[in-house]
Amino acid sequence: MSLLSHLSASAVVELLIVLGIMVLVHEFGHFAVAKLCGIRVETFSIGFGKRLFGFRRGDTDYRLSLLPLGGYVKMSGDTPGEEPSGDPGEFNAHPRWQRILVALAGPFANFILALVIMTGLYMAHYERPLYLEGPAIVDYISASTPAAKTGIQAGDTIVRFDTVEKPTWEDIGLRSLLNLNQTVPFSYLHDGQRLDKTITIDSKEPAERFTLDTLGLDPRIQNAPVQINEVTAGTPAQRAGLQSKDIIAAVDGVSLHSLASLLDYLQDQAGKPAELSIVRDGQTIQKTLTPEMTEVQGLKAYRIGISITQPPVVIEKLPFGRALGESWNFFTKNSLLIRDVLKGMFTHHVSVKQLSGPIGIGQQVHEAFQTPGWSRLIELMAGISINLGIFNLLPIPILDGGMILFLAIESLFRRDINQVAKERIYQVAFVGLLCFAAFVIFNDLTKLVAR
Repeated sequence: MSLLSHLSASAVVELLIVLGIMVLVHEFGHFAVAKLCGIRVETFSIGFGKRLFGFRRGDTDYRLSLLPLGGYVKMSGDTPGEEPSGDPGEFNAHPRWQRILVALAGPFANFILALVIMTGLYMAHYERPLYLEGPAIVDYISASTPAAKTGIQAGDTIVRFDTVEKPTWEDIGLRSLLNLNQTVPFSYLHDGQRLDKTITIDSKEPAERFTLDTLGLDPRIQNAPVQINEVTAGTPAQRAGLQSKDIIAAVDGVSLHSLASLLDYLQDQAGKPAELSIVRDGQTIQKTLTPEMTEVQGLKAYRIGISITQPPVVIEKLPFGRALGESWNFFTKNSLLIRDVLKGMFTHHVSVKQLSGPIGIGQQVHEAFQTPGWSRLIELMAGISINLGIFNLLPIPILDGGMILFLAIESLFRRDINQVAKERIYQVAFVGLLCFAAFVIFNDLTKLVAR
């Protein structure tokens, strides 16, 4: 697949819309608090570049600019390295605590946006797979995998994974991504007895291709057996006489509760004919099926040619209080995940190659736009907004966190940092951020070429 197919015009427009909203909200946070503090705001622009049209009210030019890449706020006297003129309306003429509030306002606007849109989503449509709500019960363990080496068996419950006690399957997936090719604590209940082990998150694939199948863990996504939704013509399933609405009660006497478990079992059997116990119209019948090796997106595996009915989901319209609580849980989980990613980079548990730049984010946004409904897109927008807010709070010059750090140092020593030294620091930081941006873009392109 060519690069152009990954970078379609529609994907670029969708990315610009999403990032534009995030940046605009961020800048509005700065704008609103600056106005409240009496700082003169010279420009509030939607977009960058040449002014197309707008209006002036008071000291501020409200404008729409040529490039729809978010927006910006220009406050009087806020240019790094600029000497204060003594004008009381300038940014640098105000108390440091007010300038810190202005710097904090942008990231906090992003945090508020994430909480608001997720609360709205949960009030309109709260949907989650049922198996994510409960304990992490194993359905099948693939042979010769890291999980198989621990001795865990189908029906066992995972009670610790890495640092998380009583993890959900979502927790296990996230902690695995944070510890690729690392060994982590791993405990499970077998016949009521807790067994404490370790498991190696062994993966030769990049993070975006990692799945729990790599570890050999298949979640029990339902208690009922698999029911066939559709049989594809010309496939092993059709040749074996399987039909829509058939229930696969067992394969070679083994009860399986998901299509993933079924396919992993057949993979372990290396294509041998399988004896299926089928429940059809209340009657149990036996069918023999021989899977065939097929290749999908460069991956070879044994397949049989069926789709299954969707597993149980929880669908609710939450009242405001519960919706806000779920939104806060989403916010804290994503914030802690970002913290763990940053920590993992410093401890070499997380590779910088796992980071995504605008191309990688653009692909995720495009996929979210293509997904039916709004849930996936809103969740992604909330996650990006949280990421943007936290990134801007990092104590790096040019970012809001860098400004807060300088102001905190100046407050501690009760004098301003030398303007020449500050300007040099900003220049070095700017070059560093450009290099970082070039790295993540190159990283995105490398991933695309590898596909």
